[in-house]
Amino acid sequence: MSTALDTKPATRPAPSIGGREISAAIIWLALLFVPIWLPAVGGFTDLASRVLIYAMAATGLNLLLGYTGGLSFGHAAYFGLGAYGTGLFIIHVIPSMPLALIAGTLLGGIGGILVGPMVMKRKGIYFSMITIAFGQMFYFLAVRWNTVTGGEDGLTGFSRVPLHLGGETINLGPARFYYVVLALFAVVMLVVWQILRSPMGHAFVATRENTTRLRFLGVAVDKQVWVAFAISAFITALAGSLNAMLTAFASPDDLQWQLSGSFVVICVLGGMRSFWGPFLGAVIYIVAQDYLSSVTQNWMTYIGLIFVLSVLFFPQGLLGFIKGRARS
Repeated sequence: MSTALDTKPATRPAPSIGGREISAAIIWLALLFVPIWLPAVGGFTDLASRVLIYAMAATGLNLLLGYTGGLSFGHAAYFGLGAYGTGLFIIHVIPSMPLALIAGTLLGGIGGILVGPMVMKRKGIYFSMITIAFGQMFYFLAVRWNTVTGGEDGLTGFSRVPLHLGGETINLGPARFYYVVLALFAVVMLVVWQILRSPMGHAFVATRENTTRLRFLGVAVDKQVWVAFAISAFITALAGSLNAMLTAFASPDDLQWQLSGSFVVICVLGGMRSFWGPFLGAVIYIVAQDYLSSVTQNWMTYIGLIFVLSVLFFPQGLLGFIKGRARS
């Protein structure tokens, strides 16, 4: 005769693997073997590194643009500060790539922290205009400060420094440098994923959706914008630091508002409110730029056409369109 004590506890069903997890696994596997399959289809490894760098920068911007609702046209400033900080550290302090990347990231991130309080109270077009103003201020500083930045000629005299691990020297050719970029890209994506799943990430989204209700609940909305702005600046600065190592060059163009516009275009192409949207947008933008610039001098016209068509037919970005079709 059975009793209540003999009742077996109900077992939880095993968690199922959804389409998102499978898609993410395919993306990471494809990225892991890029140096093997990309040359076979006519590409080159440095192009893949550039895609990841721009995807990283756009992911940082998307944290502010797509999830918090702040349209910044000045994020190239932190990208450029990261590039200059890395180059100047190698030239004047010590030729160490890890330390140089940290220095560049800190320089750009601190720049974002300082600018944040001056933009966090602005909304809409005023937010965008003031970010452009600060971005151009950094641009003209780089152009005029010839003795430090090299002026309009840019900063040269540094290169990709070998890594020293366990007494061994590791030269960073295209494939090895790609894996350095991939590792840092993975760290950034993990950090952003954890932020978006945290209460802070939910507060960012709530800031985008209804600031009035948040203020009524006693949430310091302006500080939420400042935090999102600072985090995005650090991520974008890291991307700029890696770009300086990729090209062995830092230019005032790295701080120009046109580059900020490119980051916005990348976010819109892939999908501003999608976690993988900036990555997909970077793939489309960089690959199209590389191919079109090799066949015509008017490649920007075609990039603009792609952008216009994307806004008209895929207002939520390509990834948003794919998700919508999958649900239906």
